[in-house]
Amino acid sequence: MNKQIFLLILVFFSACMSSFGQKIGYIDTEYITSKMPEYQKAQEDIEKLTTKWVKEISEKNEEVAKLEKAYRAEEVLLTEEMRQQRLRTITDKDKEVKELQNRVFGLNGELFKKKQEIMRPILDQIVKATEKIVKLKRLDFIFDKASDSLVMIYTNPTHDYTDYVMEELGISVEQLKEKEKEEQNNAKEEPAGNSKAKTNKKTN
Repeated sequence: MNKQIFLLILVFFSACMSSFGQKIGYIDTEYITSKMPEYQKAQEDIEKLTTKWVKEISEKNEEVAKLEKAYRAEEVLLTEEMRQQRLRTITDKDKEVKELQNRVFGLNGELFKKKQEIMRPILDQIVKATEKIVKLKRLDFIFDKASDSLVMIYTNPTHDYTDYVMEELGISVEQLKEKEKEEQNNAKEEPAGNSKAKTNKKTN
């Protein structure tokens, strides 16, 4: 469905629900997961798996390249039968690499399945926390701002329940805000400190 059409449907749907006194809210799962230690660990695990598979495929490609190089160097010395045998070996090895690459990185491949497996417990936590907030705030509908299938040009902050879900997950919103404020202050002070250090260096 065209995103603009979908947005118009959503606006119309929201207006209809509001007229019946039903409450609609949204959360930002992308922001929530970025603050979850479990998500950081999951990303590291996925990164390790990806690196492992990339290395394995790279090594197999190098093996094929070595076979091809050796064949080209010895081709004039080989009999027709030996040449055909070498070419079959190279073709089989190359096919093996392509099959592995497709099996791992292809659509619904091993990496995709592993990502789903690793991320499932985290998404389940968010769903459970969201269900509690929906009941607590008596919401009729809640949307995910980060979803590709839902585009919101404007969002009213009064309907943002992201902080509530984060608190339900044990993530202190206040501590995060204080940390972000501290980092911003440090970033502002750092240039002044560097200037002072340069001045002292020139004086010396």
